Amino acid sequence: MRWNARLEGMRAYEPGKTIAEVQREFGLDRIVKLASNENPFGCPPAAERFLRETPIETELYPDGYATELRTGLAEKLGVSPRQLLFGAGSDEIIVIIARALLSPDDNTVAPWPSFPQYRHNARIEGAELREIPLKDYRHDLDSMLRAIDGNTSVVWLCTPNNPTGGIIPDAELREFISKVPEDVLVVVDNAYHEYVTSPDYRDPVGLIDDHPNVIVLRTFSKAYGLAACRVGYAVGSEAVISKLEPVRSPFNTSVSGQGAALAAVGDQEFIEKCRAGNEKGKEQYARFAGEHGLECPRSEANFVLMQVRGGADEAANELLKRGFIVRSGDKLGTPGFIRITVGTEEDNEALLGALAEVLASRVPGA
Repeated sequence: MRWNARLEGMRAYEPGKTIAEVQREFGLDRIVKLASNENPFGCPPAAERFLRETPIETELYPDGYATELRTGLAEKLGVSPRQLLFGAGSDEIIVIIARALLSPDDNTVAPWPSFPQYRHNARIEGAELREIPLKDYRHDLDSMLRAIDGNTSVVWLCTPNNPTGGIIPDAELREFISKVPEDVLVVVDNAYHEYVTSPDYRDPVGLIDDHPNVIVLRTFSKAYGLAACRVGYAVGSEAVISKLEPVRSPFNTSVSGQGAALAAVGDQEFIEKCRAGNEKGKEQYARFAGEHGLECPRSEANFVLMQVRGGADEAANELLKRGFIVRSGDKLGTPGFIRITVGTEEDNEALLGALAEVLASRVPGA
């Protein structure tokens, strides 16, 4: 086989363990999964009804242009339908952007630690990757600007950032974008937008009119609770979207995904309830961190990064034995921390009880 040499040494994405896997391995009846930043409150009732009650003609392809979803979402966002690009999750849109703009002659600038698919797709396309370390859990925007040169094609920003949860304040984001050359695409990965409550935050979609080199990525997998349906989208200038559309695979979003997402868009009351529940959950984790003297940076997403005093893999494995699935920071670029999805109040309390046991076993008297 004549494999692409760029694939040498690359590994596939490693998802967290499934509930069934943990049940089989440890023989536990109840498993709480708090590893993948899924919505513990499910999805909007209208989306649930669509998935339960709508017959689907499985022999027919979906609408390749996602016309109804496109129209409904454009109306909600106040943009033209031609400013939207849909993908099987926002992950696929990252692939589309990398394929359209990156080559061995280009470089791309990204923060680290952050979403690893920026790194992954840059390597596949053979582009030079310039990763700029976070500073105090925040994007080091000055260093990112200095990393941009005449061969830079794409700059990735993740706000709220995964896995640290911090945002780029609106004023800082605007200043940064104003200094980026107009021929460089600035990707604002905004998957956790619906969870943000900080007064320093503004919807980055509002930047596109003044800065047509900005594209904003979002998903229905997080706050809308439709991770299984795989629908993400990008909002950009018509010029940028028209260049990316030919790279998109035909029929890349399913009938069920398009219909459920359209039903979900109209239920902002559900989103408000989820945001409120998420804030209460983060308060539980912040209190625990304070009581135990642990670092836990303020998160504007639906997860927290929690210090565990020692190896994160070991701590995550100890929690597995107790029936809780979390993500080890050793795999995310944050050694010594675990990333925990904010769950229901009951699940958060149970997880924190288990974590207290793990900490006590590591440091007597913790």
